Amino acid sequence: MSDAANPMSMPRITKVSVNIGVGEGGERLVNAENVLQLVTGVKPQRTLGRIQNRDLKVRQGAPIGCKATMRNQEVIKKFLTDAFWVRENMIPTWNFDREGNLSFGVRDYTDFPGQKYDPDIGIFGMDITVVLERPGHRVSRRRRAKGKVGMGHRVNADESRAWFIENFGITIMEE
Repeated sequence: MSDAANPMSMPRITKVSVNIGVGEGGERLVNAENVLQLVTGVKPQRTLGRIQNRDLKVRQGAPIGCKATMRNQEVIKKFLTDAFWVRENMIPTWNFDREGNLSFGVRDYTDFPGQKYDPDIGIFGMDITVVLERPGHRVSRRRRAKGKVGMGHRVNADESRAWFIENFGITIMEE
């Protein structure tokens, strides 16, 4: 059986995380959560400050942003198609890490199809992270009988770029 026919060698998207960092709690954070709910269709979760920074007025344990994680394949496909459309289907090569994950930003949520500017909400950008893995990678995260994933089974950056070009038709810009 060749690698092309082996279903365990085909990469797939495990999850997509969308993050909006506000830097403070209050009304701006509530607005960011509403934006995240509108764009992703997933109920967002608040992120808390891990360290205290007096210059940035961040306290440890204080809410400073929100995030939403998508694991449903249909929701992920639609969201990423829209997100790549906002980026004009062009992603720089340095947005891929060694493990084949993709991270990129969107400057304004109103660029997404069907979103309109609301002066009461304001403008929020977001960071999007896509985790690409092969089936069986869960052995490194499970509690019982945890194991290591061999280098041959991990997705590298070149394979990830080729996978995104094939499945989403994006253009990778060399810089």
